[in-house]
Amino acid sequence: MAIADLGSFINSHYEIREWRHATAVLKNDFPSEWADLMYVLTNFRLLKNYISRGGGNRSLVSRRIDGLFESRGWSEKNFQTEITVDGNPHPSPTHSVDNFKNGIAIEVEWNNKDPFFDRDLNNFRLLHQLQVVSVGIIITRCDELQDIFRSIDRGSSFGMATTHMGKLIPKMEGGGAAGCPVLAFGISKALYEPNQ
Repeated sequence: MAIADLGSFINSHYEIREWRHATAVLKNDFPSEWADLMYVLTNFRLLKNYISRGGGNRSLVSRRIDGLFESRGWSEKNFQTEITVDGNPHPSPTHSVDNFKNGIAIEVEWNNKDPFFDRDLNNFRLLHQLQVVSVGIIITRCDELQDIFRSIDRGSSFGMATTHMGKLIPKMEGGGAAGCPVLAFGISKALYEPNQ
């Protein structure tokens, strides 16, 4: 694994897992997108006010991360896919990707139900087979953040049946994305800023 290439800050502030040499593929074949990812991960902080109140349809954490990617030219992407049988097209839509640029797909799963991981990995698998996604990335949270949520009386809003690394890793290592390289980052306590 080329996890060491992520640098000391990212290694000490995120839990990291990869599948199918995702780090090497991203760093060597997509240097601009690699630089964007390093920028976002280095500049993100988990502010207390992001988690002390509800975010509605999209959490403040997701909005912040998506905003950092958007500032670097990334955008949400829908793919129009179909299967043609005997000249007859049959729509086969995929799920939209939160952030997409030059064949790199990023999903931010802060506090969704854990089956969203299955959806994301399957989407990466299909889009990789169709040769439109080279690397899939998931940004979620570390299990250890549950201690912080409980300390600010938000534990029930961030249950263990929602998206976190403990739910993602078995799905990744079980081959949920098949041949698509995947890189996963768990936001850790080291990024938490309790006074903001």
